[in-house]
Amino acid sequence: MATRLKIKTSEGDIIIRLYDETPQHRDNFLKLAKEKYLDGTIFHRVIKDFMIQGGDPESKNAPKGKMLGTGGPDYTIPAEFVYPQYFHKRGALSAARTGDEVNPNRESSGSQFYIVWGKTYKPAELKQMEHQMAMQQEQSVFNELTRQHRDEIMDLRRNRDRAGLQTLQDKLIEETKKICKQEGKSGFTPEQIEAYTTIGGTPFLDNQYTVFGEVEEGLDVVERIQDCETDRNDRPNKDVKIESVEIL
Repeated sequence: MATRLKIKTSEGDIIIRLYDETPQHRDNFLKLAKEKYLDGTIFHRVIKDFMIQGGDPESKNAPKGKMLGTGGPDYTIPAEFVYPQYFHKRGALSAARTGDEVNPNRESSGSQFYIVWGKTYKPAELKQMEHQMAMQQEQSVFNELTRQHRDEIMDLRRNRDRAGLQTLQDKLIEETKKICKQEGKSGFTPEQIEAYTTIGGTPFLDNQYTVFGEVEEGLDVVERIQDCETDRNDRPNKDVKIESVEIL
């Protein structure tokens, strides 16, 4: 049985379906709905052709100019990437989070979420993105291997052993290639290519943020919200309120 909820907003209703494959995010969102935690909050960060973000409890009756986006319960949710099955197509419901530098495990905010709008891409643009993804994958594996060999690298530097450093670097590059081959090539599935070239989305967010549901009805409401006038902090000039979140 699909888990569906109605997000009643001042711009209209959005019906969402939560994925069973992301149980911790599903159960948390249901908990927030039952506790009426999101009622009265606003979509505090809205970027045209990108996404609409809400779920900050500090946004309830927030005066104009108040900095928003850091509020939430005192817990995070472990990342639940079900990739490439669930991805950032238009209408995807995803969890917001703090950046990698303070949150390397990419844990999700306890209440903040966003709904994707995005844009449509040409196949050549996706190819270019795949190339960048492959490079990022290699960089990230290489960085992790370097971290693991930190003491050895420091010793070689202290001893000014350039030959030793070069040998170790070659070894780590070789190991990086091997690991990337085992992990498989970073690329888009035919389903992703179809979605991103026809309905649109934000492919550069894939596998970075947990996608835990999607809009079933009310994409026209999402479009209206992402289209509204905003201030320099991306907050709509006229508040777009989440009046209630109801489990159907």
